Amino acid sequence: MTDITNAAPPTPTLGEAFKYWLKLGFIAFGGPVGQISMMHNELVERRRWLSEHRFLHALNYCMLLPGPEAIQLAIYISWLMHGVKGAVMTGILFFMPAFVLVTVLAGVYLAYGDVPAMQGIFYGIKPAVVAVVLFAAWRIGSKVLKNEVLMTIAALAFIGIFFFKIGFPWIVLAAGILGAIGGKLIPAKFKAGGGHGAAGKSHGPAILDDDTPPPAHAKFSWGKSIMMVTIFVAIWAASMLALQGSPVLYDMGEFFTKAAFLTIGGAYAVLPYVYQGAVEQFGWLTGPQMMDGLALGETTPGPLIKVVTWIGYLGGVDQGVFAGPIAAGMAGAAVATFFTFLPSFLFILAGGPIVEATRGELKFTAPLTAITAAVVGVILNLATFFAWHTFWPGAEDIAPFAGPFDIIAVVIAIASFVALWKYKVDIMKTIGVCALLGLALSFVK
Repeated sequence: MTDITNAAPPTPTLGEAFKYWLKLGFIAFGGPVGQISMMHNELVERRRWLSEHRFLHALNYCMLLPGPEAIQLAIYISWLMHGVKGAVMTGILFFMPAFVLVTVLAGVYLAYGDVPAMQGIFYGIKPAVVAVVLFAAWRIGSKVLKNEVLMTIAALAFIGIFFFKIGFPWIVLAAGILGAIGGKLIPAKFKAGGGHGAAGKSHGPAILDDDTPPPAHAKFSWGKSIMMVTIFVAIWAASMLALQGSPVLYDMGEFFTKAAFLTIGGAYAVLPYVYQGAVEQFGWLTGPQMMDGLALGETTPGPLIKVVTWIGYLGGVDQGVFAGPIAAGMAGAAVATFFTFLPSFLFILAGGPIVEATRGELKFTAPLTAITAAVVGVILNLATFFAWHTFWPGAEDIAPFAGPFDIIAVVIAIASFVALWKYKVDIMKTIGVCALLGLALSFVK
């Protein structure tokens, strides 16, 4: 039980915050859902850096944004606490451990990925990933879809993306419009927006409580916002200019910039778009390699979208951007990672003051609530997408159920979901057991 006291805790120094965010960078397993839960437990319930309502308001904004919502939420919280310095520090600490680990694993994978034991491990992990994504949809949905209106929005989002192939931005735009209209016509259905916790909970006074005014650096002004946008545009343009000597790296910079801006709904929603571009459009890696990268992303700390580091590494090696494979892989990984995460800092540093100024106003929060509901449908679509590739590994778009049906993978996926949902088994333990099972099966086959 949370110990509720009558006084807010002291404001942490930048050094104290550094220790926490560095630790989170190394232990942030479980994809965006797990990472957001960790931040909620530590920063809202235990440390009381900010209140439940402020956490959920920030989360709703980050779920509206293109790109990875977990790292954006971390940047937002640190920006509120310590300004631009805190935001930059936290963003780098959040993904740097994952960047180092994924580049090392990508090199090992290319050297030993065809070893039967390694293939067996990935065989066991892939159906577990299906269960993890499905569990993410259920977990977010159980907290967000509080009434029939929000359930309908989620269902329409799934139908739109699964059956009619409507793009993510259009789904989010439609959900936002529905939320804006619904907030006026039936406001009760759009209150207490979606998130990963109950908005009415109190864990005692927080440093940034419900009624605490925004810090001076978080107050909105057009001058600051325009200056911030100008700085980021200059950084992006200079970086793209530096890549003009390598067509492949330039394409990566351009593609991952588009991915960062055009894909809405967090890491799970971004992946189908990235898969389409990296595998089908540019051919930087194969479909099975992409699935293996996602499996590693689920079993290593950091934001799940670090799979772009994997794509960049394999693409750099495959396209031979440098003579040496390690240099080529590192170059591709660095470009993919940099251009994916750069916009996250822009969204928070330029947009955060507006979000703080609109906190508590239903006309702004209702569209965020509707968008969060739509994201549940998008994530469910992703679970379907991965299940199809896992249960029918030889299938293609023109023949969606061609090839053998892998009943063993189905059993592993069902068992994994039951373990996560009913028995509350840790994601890492679930995937670890499935990896060992896959390894054992590799010796039986």
